Amino acid sequence: MKLILATHNIHKVKELNNMLGFLNIEVLSLLDFPGIDGIEETGSTFAENAMIKAMHIYKRLKIPVISDDSGIEVAYLNKKPGIFSKRFAGKNATDKDRIDKLLYKMQDVPFQKRSAQFVCSMVYLNKNFQYTVSGYCNGFIAPVPKGKNGFGYDPVFYLPDIDKTMAQLDEPLKNMISHRANALKQINQIHSLGKYKK
Repeated sequence: MKLILATHNIHKVKELNNMLGFLNIEVLSLLDFPGIDGIEETGSTFAENAMIKAMHIYKRLKIPVISDDSGIEVAYLNKKPGIFSKRFAGKNATDKDRIDKLLYKMQDVPFQKRSAQFVCSMVYLNKNFQYTVSGYCNGFIAPVPKGKNGFGYDPVFYLPDIDKTMAQLDEPLKNMISHRANALKQINQIHSLGKYKK
């Protein structure tokens, strides 16, 4: 049985692959299909963008799909950057560029006003079923980046209960508490991924 992850992001592929590793499923991604590219995310919410990607890929490949759209919402910035998390510092910006811009906007903001959440809207789609769920992870924006694991905004996403940023966590712990992990758990509860039909 095959399942395709609707992403070219090698970090997401690795993360979701590890979460799905216990299943007897061949997990593919868009890296395995170089002809599929340039899916325009025109939705106004994470859920809409995830569905756009899932439907486009399923129509092309007829393989069950897990698609997600995720980002960070910062309370002080009225939930921005939100769905524009990847484009926050421009089209070709690096993770460092995005973090630098976020920290610039948050300079001198006291800790109690630096609350943020990672959001992941995830879609599971096959011939017979379609589910959309959302997973969250709550934390605060750290004043300086810490940690070398993870990707995206992980180095400045501080988890007070653990006293570490997301980028300081080892992979097994991150894969238990992250927004993507929380979304994937819901998908698996609704529809066992180990027993899906084409």
